[in-house]
Amino acid sequence: MSIYDRVTVSDTIKFVGVDDPELKIFESQYPTEGISYNSYVILDNKIAIMDTVDERGTEAFFGNLKEVLGDKKPAYLVIQHMEPDHAANIGRLADMYPDMRLVGSAKTGQMIAQFFDTDYSARFQSVAENDTLNLGSHILQFIMAPMVHWPEVMVTYEQSEKVLFSADAFGTFGALANNEEWISDSSHYYFNIVGKYGAQVQMLLKKAATLDISCIAPLHGPVHKDDIEFVTGKYDKWSKYEPDREGIFIAYASIHGNTKKAVLDYAKQLEEAGETVKTMDLTEEDVSEAVEQAFLYDRMILAASSYDGEVFPPMNDLLHHLKIKNFQNRKIGLIENGSWAPCAARKMREYLDSMKNITVVEPVITIKSTIKPSDADTFISLTEAMKN
Repeated sequence: MSIYDRVTVSDTIKFVGVDDPELKIFESQYPTEGISYNSYVILDNKIAIMDTVDERGTEAFFGNLKEVLGDKKPAYLVIQHMEPDHAANIGRLADMYPDMRLVGSAKTGQMIAQFFDTDYSARFQSVAENDTLNLGSHILQFIMAPMVHWPEVMVTYEQSEKVLFSADAFGTFGALANNEEWISDSSHYYFNIVGKYGAQVQMLLKKAATLDISCIAPLHGPVHKDDIEFVTGKYDKWSKYEPDREGIFIAYASIHGNTKKAVLDYAKQLEEAGETVKTMDLTEEDVSEAVEQAFLYDRMILAASSYDGEVFPPMNDLLHHLKIKNFQNRKIGLIENGSWAPCAARKMREYLDSMKNITVVEPVITIKSTIKPSDADTFISLTEAMKN
């Protein structure tokens, strides 16, 4: 399958974005096997370009534009999101087409001046909720989507072909060239990029529900046509902070391997008790992967060594990320290890107590250095407490 098969919209709405299969770290923190920077051109009496691309894709982007436009000149650049992975080429494009208008929300107009030295204010056209822009046979309807996931964000509904240009909503990690199933890349992307803003996503979904949508064209990842109900259903569930699957996610942070051994032995016991279990070593896996799994599963067990009167830093890092991503509505079990003054559970609970609707079950298990046969009953009790 060609990458363009995954981002085809229609004969009059062309993909001019750039696939970046070489990118390994997105936003300097998220591991990914590449990513796409999506941009689209609407061909009509008045031509509109929907967003630009990251600096990394500049040369390819302008090559794609030349191939689609030829000698034609765009009348509008619609700016849905000012983050540099989509807005880096606004200045170059504006300078190339001096008669082109820049269209965006009022906050977008303010942000342009923060990113570019040239004053484009005289060419900027501010739009508000449900304003429209007539291109000829296409009519763009602008829908504000603040904090999905920046304050200036808007999405655009093209009325004639029923296309929702959704900005970062419904986007995914991963290059288009990977030709992989998009859902795991989508959940990894959602919980780490957008997930904090569940209430704002719910507002956008309610607006989208009033539209007749035949295609969703996001700024990252594949275009959605036949799976619109599925992808919007996932966003609805995720943005309500509801679990995606039943099972127990065990995240562990072990210094010398004793906590790890206890966790892996206990995971087998849970599976024998009929539970679906996913384990992750926080010293080996990226924290963003653990954040995703924590949101996906309906229950979680955190197991960590005590460290300098605190909790071992890889676990502290996960809890910090969960807190800032608005983690909530889960049942949690705790396992701590300490050779002389176990304190990991207390520190983990301090984080959890600051989160919404988190239930920490008893018993909290304390391992003294290594697991012993005498610990068996407490693990059995934890299994019972973790049942749905």
